Amino acid sequence: MDFQVVVLAGGGTSKKLIPLVSKDVPKSLLPVANRPVLSYVLDLLEQSNLKDLIVVVEGEDTCRLVENWISKAYVDRLHVEVAAVPEEVGTAGALRAIAHHLTASDILVVSGDLVSEISPGAVAAAHRRHNAVVTAMLCSVPVSGPPESGSSSGKDKTKKPGRYNIVGLDQTEQFLLYIAAGMEVEKDSKVQKSILRAVGKMEIRADLMDAHLYAFKRSVLQEVLDSKQTFRSLKQDVLPYLVRSQLRSEIVSNEAQAEENGNEKDAFSNTNKVMLSQLMANASTPSFHELYTSGPNGFAPVEIKTHKCCVYIASKTKYCARLNSIQAFSDINRDVIGDASHLSGYSFSVHNNVIHPSAVLGSKTTVGPQCMLGEGSEMGDKCSVKRSVIGRHCRIGSGVKVVNSVIMNHVTIGDGCSIQGSVISSNAQLQERAVLKDCQIGADFVVTAGSVHKGESLAKK
Repeated sequence: MDFQVVVLAGGGTSKKLIPLVSKDVPKSLLPVANRPVLSYVLDLLEQSNLKDLIVVVEGEDTCRLVENWISKAYVDRLHVEVAAVPEEVGTAGALRAIAHHLTASDILVVSGDLVSEISPGAVAAAHRRHNAVVTAMLCSVPVSGPPESGSSSGKDKTKKPGRYNIVGLDQTEQFLLYIAAGMEVEKDSKVQKSILRAVGKMEIRADLMDAHLYAFKRSVLQEVLDSKQTFRSLKQDVLPYLVRSQLRSEIVSNEAQAEENGNEKDAFSNTNKVMLSQLMANASTPSFHELYTSGPNGFAPVEIKTHKCCVYIASKTKYCARLNSIQAFSDINRDVIGDASHLSGYSFSVHNNVIHPSAVLGSKTTVGPQCMLGEGSEMGDKCSVKRSVIGRHCRIGSGVKVVNSVIMNHVTIGDGCSIQGSVISSNAQLQERAVLKDCQIGADFVVTAGSVHKGESLAKK
């Protein structure tokens, strides 16, 4: 396929992921089951035989970190060009900044924080089949929060799906007719009358997440990026703009003008109504979006240009989530060592866990199912680990309890500590008998002996 693949790996800091991100661990290198999250996207593309990639990183320093890691991890596997763009330019700004690299007829854009098993090749194929200007992958909204078996109390127990987007689809669920994302979701939804007239019926869905995997027709994407310099986000700006403008035919724009002037009836004759509704009723046939009206002599057709915005809706059984918040970080780590362990790339033991051969366990220490203990890590006596990931080269004392938590690399934990529902970043230190519940600890932070913290975010000033 003549597709260029662009992976948007983001920058060093993501406000939603503070204090987990740091200058040494940017968002794209945050660990999921002891592997950088970016590796999940790169592996997925490799499996789809999409091996020629541009990875876009915000900021020169972060770019060097990502480039160093890719050059070691994917040598002889992928051809990757790593491009630095200014920080905080947004997803549309990032593409604008590398526009001169884009030469193929179609561009596949993937977010570097996607953890999924859905083939990007399937999205590309649907895009080509419909000759669309954009095809967006939508997947089921991930369920968020600790599992029922977790010992967290009260309302935290219930896993609940978030509300991400409201989308309007045609009856065949192939064409995207309406989208509200971000802040728009909370407002009353307004749908253009022209779209409703055209479709007759539109299915509104609030249970689908935009996975931030898009196929674009390059010429149209570049035209929008050039003409709309204020657009910063693909999801919030570019996609809604393409969806809104897809039926901007002469008829529709006349009607829109008339609606403003209050002369709806005059502007939209019955024949045109019928033609548009027929057009959308035939959505699954090639004639969709191609509207012909009779010329003055009744024979010569007058083509009215429209473009197609399509969707690829992933199967509910396929795993798909984005690591774009602290909650998502915890959920995805738990999923990839749990129900979605086939994504981890590790082989699990008969006890349904992964303990590196070089890890050392003290006497009467138990590492339960759905756990991971990284290379070179050591645990003292009478420790208990449940549904948690422990990174590489950690030093954990005796009598330590770890539940539903993620501990990154080179962390030191003193005797008698209790850690529940928490994330501890690399090189942090917990002195003896410290208690953490639902906390996030930044890199290099020291939690003092005997201190108790609940629901706190602790980081070096």
